[in-house]
Amino acid sequence: LRERGTIVEGTAGNTGIGLTLIANSKGYNTIIVMPETQTKEKIDLLRSIGADLRLVPAKPYKDPNNFVKYSGRLAEEISKKNNGNVLWANQFDNISNYLGHYHTTGQEIWAQTKGKIDAFICSSGTGGTIAGVGKLLKEKNQSIKIYLADPKGSALYNFIKFNELKSEGNSITEGIGSSRITSNFKEAPIDDAFSIEDVEALSIIYEL
Repeated sequence: LRERGTIVEGTAGNTGIGLTLIANSKGYNTIIVMPETQTKEKIDLLRSIGADLRLVPAKPYKDPNNFVKYSGRLAEEISKKNNGNVLWANQFDNISNYLGHYHTTGQEIWAQTKGKIDAFICSSGTGGTIAGVGKLLKEKNQSIKIYLADPKGSALYNFIKFNELKSEGNSITEGIGSSRITSNFKEAPIDDAFSIEDVEALSIIYEL
């Protein structure tokens, strides 16, 4: 990106917040495309830190107006007008995502547990965390198990268990679960998966 460049991203909120804060410090603009179903707190925060927030109807990935596809088209349009000075972060299929976790998060977990770790369990949004951490830990010790915790309504549990992208039920969770295999999730060395009900997740969250 050159001076006054623009970062475009489709996000459930968290990545958009991080990108906007970084862009602010670097002098870039951010256009964040987010489903209108996300929490008011995330919407308010994005606007308060200066993101150009575009709320779109929540659509499945196969729909051309899904927030991720919409953000990609928007980046293309801006690129034509601005002679390229735009970055589509593309968190779901940009493998810099999982490589970041391979080089940092996974290393931190290995160091801070002093290698005394039997298993790592994680949900998946983009798939970057479970892929990057999973790969690093497996390289350190092949016997470490990597487990996916998947909310109802996501198809990833059935993909791991039965090699079928099939979703069942629904969930109030935001930004985790998926109906497709992203380029980051493809890299995850997952041994097994659990399907987690909201009631169980919420009770544990409140305990924590």
